[in-house]
Amino acid sequence: MTMKLTAAEIAGTVLRLLGEIAPEADLTQLNPEVGFRDQLDIDSMDFLNFVIALHEALHIEIPEADYSKLSSLTGCVNYVMTMQGGQKTS
Repeated sequence: MTMKLTAAEIAGTVLRLLGEIAPEADLTQLNPEVGFRDQLDIDSMDFLNFVIALHEALHIEIPEADYSKLSSLTGCVNYVMTMQGGQKTS
């Protein structure tokens, strides 16, 4: 990752990618603290495709051991902020 993104930019990217994975989902109603799989109609393959898309969009390495950290919007933002050396959201 060459440029540090803000939490809002990361969240926007995550929501855009989720919209591509689950186009029927109403992402405006997404609770940022609750896991995507509990709120959206996505299965494990969809989640894997999301992680791959996040990796490609943000150019960050995401080890399989860290996938669980990406299960919610807040988790994704915190993970990416940590990977780029920024502050986590509360």
